[in-house]
Amino acid sequence: MTSALRDLEPWMCHALALAARGRGAAEPNPMVGAVVLDAAGNPVGEGWHERFGEAHAEVNAFARAGERARGGTLVVTLEPCCHWGKTPPCTDAVIRSGVRRVVAAMADPFPRVAGGGVQILRDAGIEVHVGLCEGEARRLNAPYLKLLGTGRPWVHLKWAMTLDGKIATRTGDSKWISGEASRRAVHELRGRVDAVVVGRGTVTADDPLLTARPPGPRLATRVVLSASAELPDRALLRATAREVPVLVFTAAGNEPKLAGWAADGCEVLSLPGSDTGLSVDAVLAELGRRRMTNVLVEGGAGVLGAFLDAGAADEFHVFVSPKLVGGTAAPSPVGGTGVGRIADALRPAEFTAAPSGEDVYLHGFAPGSLSRVGVGGR
Repeated sequence: MTSALRDLEPWMCHALALAARGRGAAEPNPMVGAVVLDAAGNPVGEGWHERFGEAHAEVNAFARAGERARGGTLVVTLEPCCHWGKTPPCTDAVIRSGVRRVVAAMADPFPRVAGGGVQILRDAGIEVHVGLCEGEARRLNAPYLKLLGTGRPWVHLKWAMTLDGKIATRTGDSKWISGEASRRAVHELRGRVDAVVVGRGTVTADDPLLTARPPGPRLATRVVLSASAELPDRALLRATAREVPVLVFTAAGNEPKLAGWAADGCEVLSLPGSDTGLSVDAVLAELGRRRMTNVLVEGGAGVLGAFLDAGAADEFHVFVSPKLVGGTAAPSPVGGTGVGRIADALRPAEFTAAPSGEDVYLHGFAPGSLSRVGVGGR
């Protein structure tokens, strides 16, 4: 990397911070940020992709820069697009701007771009460099890259538990294990994902609403996994299905049991069943087909265990409360088959712990989840 490009690293870091402002609003598009520098290297415009279907980061940055962009540099976190989608190609805006140089953090693997944007700009006589802060850019858009590469969404697993690892008491009481700060964090997370997933047991025991309060930039579909289709006749999810979408996955042949749920506005979809329930991969394939980028799995223990057993988790959000409830009958957060030896236990990568009110928030990534989208270790 030349010293001239290295000098642009602070501006690329700023563009990445701008891009992150679109989290939850830009998907299923990638988050993108852009900074325009004039011919003397002074910032004259910036922008980010603020919402899916609206102007892209480059267009917003050029709108602020105007004629001051001519002869300058565009610093952008992703290769400019070169195709018509919901908006015109960004390469057209880059060429019209008169910039002499474009520095992009990474190429866009989207098939209709995939280096085409870079080539169009170079053919127009613009100097193009790709790769400045590429690791950080890939990290930011890991969910987008996973959906594009595998057809599956990025899977967040979340649970709250007591200090002795319980998610409820022996009687099933779980309100509230975590404190207000942790509950606010969960609602913020719900507000930026495409789906919130729970199992039959959670619907029956907790009767959750599963909405973000206050609302976030996205309205998550509430997803229920129930191979048996044995769901209660009365449930908040069913009662609010015409206001916020509900999707119920069940085993083939059990759809008639959910006729009442379907009549009340829930979408019922069957998948091949097995002795262990529904196929996690089949569920994720369907959610990916719907272009869902981020999915939050909230439980209960059987569903969380199924996702772990399937190796389908990408990111973990765990809230630990300083409470002890005891009891051999009190449930723990993760069921399923699990591993047979401690040596085989999953060890989250980049594991961190931070205060969350009176609780502790534990965060990490599944081994390999970041490397699979081209992010190296820190």
